[in-house]
Parts: sequence; C-alpha cells; structure tokens
Amino acid sequence: MSFIATPSTGTPQQDIISNDGFFPDVDLHVMRDKTRIDGTVTDDRLIDATVAAIIHVNDQLSGFRQTQINAGYTNMTEVPAQHVNKSSVLIAHYFRAVYCTAKADLIERYTDYDTTATSLDDKKLVGWLSNGPDEQRRNAQWAISDIIGRSHVTVELI
Repeated sequence: MSFIATPSTGTPQQDIISNDGFFPDVDLHVMRDKTRIDGTVTDDRLIDATVAAIIHVNDQLSGFRQTQINAGYTNMTEVPAQHVNKSSVLIAHYFRAVYCTAKADLIERYTDYDTTATSLDDKKLVGWLSNGPDEQRRNAQWAISDIIGRSHVTVELI
C-alpha cells in the first residue's frame, strides 16, 4: 500500500455524481475547473468530498425541497427563479454551496501535510490554508441562504 498520492489527470474515473432527482447532478470536470482543484487532489478524494458536500447541502435545503415538491415542482430546474447567463440563479447558488463545501473539506484534509512556513510565499499559503475553509464554508452558507431567501446576517440581542 502506497501513501504517495498519484496526481490526477483531471479526468475522474466517475464524471458525474448523481443526486436525488430534485437537486442537479454534479459534474466533477466542471467542479475541478470552477474551484481550481488541481491534480494533487486525487479522484477518490474529490468524489468523497463532493458526495459529503451534496449530502450536507441537501440536508440544509430539505425544507426548501419539500416546499417546492408540495408546490408541484419535481426538480430544482422547474422552480421559478431569475436567470443569469441562461441559467437559474437557484442552480448557480446550489452548485456554489456544494463546490465551496467540498473545497473547504479538501483544504482541511491537505493542511495535515506541512504547515511550516519557510518563505513569504509559504506564509501566504499557510495563512490561506488556515482561513480558506472558513471562507469557503461562509460562501456555502451564503449560497444556501440565497436559495431559501434568508439574510446573510443573523443578529441576536443577548
């Protein structure tokens, strides 16, 4: 058993992660491109992170899903929404939520290799690795909030 990851060719063994029928399937080629995930992330890790992200986002949107199904929509593409670049903004937000959640998970997994900064570039990388997952999770939560129509800010008076 080898612990050395073989760089991915960028062509996953599995191209599409199928979803539950209501939410759209996720194309791993598109995800790699849009999130700038390079070949150092193996196909298996990308698939695992994407599946976990889909499960998490779908759970967060279960109330939205049920409301739309009760209204007669069988999948997210049928739900009335604004369109940008010939695509539903709801679909764009959904993909952003999944992509950001998966990327946060991948960043956290890769910080265990080496976080010793030896140069200015390394210090920037270490800083990004420590803040990157939080920023990705924030972006995912904002995308989920945009889908369900919730504000990005929650303030509670104590």
